[in-house]
Amino acid sequence: MTPALHAGHLNLGLSSDSELAEAIVGEARRQQDCIELIASENIVSRLVLEAQGSILTNKTVEGLPYARYYGGAEFADAIEALAVERAKKLFNCHFANVQPHSGSNANAAVFLGLLKLGDTILSMNVAAGGHISHGHPATLTGRDYRIVTYGVSRETECIDLDEVRDLTHGVRPRMIIAGGSAYPRAIDFASLRAIADEVGAYLLVDMAHVAGLVATGLYPDPLPHAHVVTTTTYKSLRGARGGMVLWNDESFSNRINAGVFPGVQGSVLLHGVAGKAACLGEALRPEFVAYNRAVIDNARALARALADAGLRIVTGGTDSGLMLVDLAARNVTGDIAAKALEHAGLAVNKNMIPFDTRPPEAPSGLRLSSNAGTTRGFGVAEFQRIAQWIDSVLKNPHDDSTIAAIRKDVAALCAKHPIY
Repeated sequence: MTPALHAGHLNLGLSSDSELAEAIVGEARRQQDCIELIASENIVSRLVLEAQGSILTNKTVEGLPYARYYGGAEFADAIEALAVERAKKLFNCHFANVQPHSGSNANAAVFLGLLKLGDTILSMNVAAGGHISHGHPATLTGRDYRIVTYGVSRETECIDLDEVRDLTHGVRPRMIIAGGSAYPRAIDFASLRAIADEVGAYLLVDMAHVAGLVATGLYPDPLPHAHVVTTTTYKSLRGARGGMVLWNDESFSNRINAGVFPGVQGSVLLHGVAGKAACLGEALRPEFVAYNRAVIDNARALARALADAGLRIVTGGTDSGLMLVDLAARNVTGDIAAKALEHAGLAVNKNMIPFDTRPPEAPSGLRLSSNAGTTRGFGVAEFQRIAQWIDSVLKNPHDDSTIAAIRKDVAALCAKHPIY
């Protein structure tokens, strides 16, 4: 990205707001000149950018396509119906709601639609890799439902199905949730559904971090086993920020749709739905399979290179695009490591690891992902270099000269792989 970059280069009509333009251009430079390793981020196509930044932001609609509460919805209906049909085709399911503003909203809508307040939910503990929207005490879900959590095996750091079964029979939940935000391994959805069936519970799978892999057959498909599946549409789907709900049983349709609207949100963000339609259309193309294969290859290359450098990878590896790195070997905490890596041009997030003895604010690990780097064209060789840079920073998190030298090397690599 050239030093002369300005709002016009980004097709931004911001000449009347220099302060806002300066911040957006600054973020564009950051994205171009730094390497994004945060698992919840990716780089969307120009098509998605154009759809989300379109005049659709002017239109308000409520309700489902062809049954709106507001008039003038002819093209709004066509856009949302297109997104729904593409979601159903991509994931081979019968029903989809593409309106949720986020994955958390998608989960909340399912809870509201299928559960009663106070019902018991069994979900993965956040400290073991679960997501806060699955019942963390700080959320509405944690307040409105009785939350019981399962973790992972201390030996394998993977889900212990025996523990899940024992907890299920002990607390008899109305819903079991699978999926999380920091769990790198494949999940046995068939076994979890069998456990849910033993007590008549719903199985909800939140596949937000692996949706792209599921869509391309590179990760176990939850749809044949789960009663309901939720996902975000960014991360591995590489699209608009937002959520979706997918299901096959028609008897759930009214309850799930009502859980979304008017249950947990109001009017549709139509520009966001257009962005979802765009990314879902891209995900149906053959090249999206190749992209996701590269995501896994690159993640495993990064994990192996870090392990070869002496850093422990939680669970010993990954079956997806993300991994957790234990920082004990470098005697540095996640907060210090993340800040030093950011100064070096490597954006990561601090993260707790299973059985962490440290607090979330200064945890023992980092969460890394190959999603965004793969999008901009990095391959195995580039991710091996990234591992070397990470290791060098972790060995010298307070060495400004080392960090500055790596920052220069990062910028040089990024210049060869422009994001747009």
